[in-house]
Amino acid sequence: MNLPNKLTILRICLVPFMIGTLLIDFPLHYFVSGLIFGAASLTDFFDGKIAREKGLITDFGKFADPLADKILVISALVCFVALGLCDPVLVIIVLFREFAITSIRLVAASNGTVIAANIWGKVKTVTQIIAIVAVFVFQFFLELCHLFIPIPSEITAIIATWLTIIGQILLWISTIFAIISGVIYIKDNKDSIKDM
Repeated sequence: MNLPNKLTILRICLVPFMIGTLLIDFPLHYFVSGLIFGAASLTDFFDGKIAREKGLITDFGKFADPLADKILVISALVCFVALGLCDPVLVIIVLFREFAITSIRLVAASNGTVIAANIWGKVKTVTQIIAIVAVFVFQFFLELCHLFIPIPSEITAIIATWLTIIGQILLWISTIFAIISGVIYIKDNKDSIKDM
């Protein structure tokens, strides 16, 4: 197994640690979980870069890399729903998009065709990662305020409300890109859909 594929596997392996540190309440857990999410996200950048530069692109990588992205992003979003930081409707839309695109890929794979991610899929993933990192940063800031900065609870509540709203807006923007990329993906792969 080459280095890019090992990085993809590492990204998947980091997900349970991100989930555990996010859902288990301990001091600065958003910071720890956010670091793990950030490290996993960096593997996405490096595995693709190394694969292209060194000519190490494989069918496994074409399939596993976007799958690892989905596992990472959807795990974070589902946890955010559990913590009241994300609209469940948003997650349902993202899940619907991911299941639809994965179905197309599986049908194409059964016919011997491996469909790599397109530029819009990359834009979708980058906007999702930016939005999720922003939510982690906002929650980490609130953790710091709660633990170390004596701010009256009324002001903290107002700050928390606004940061949650901003996080929701960013997550919805990334969801719009998910919808756009899904529509383009379906349009570009009409032949595979006909075989379904």
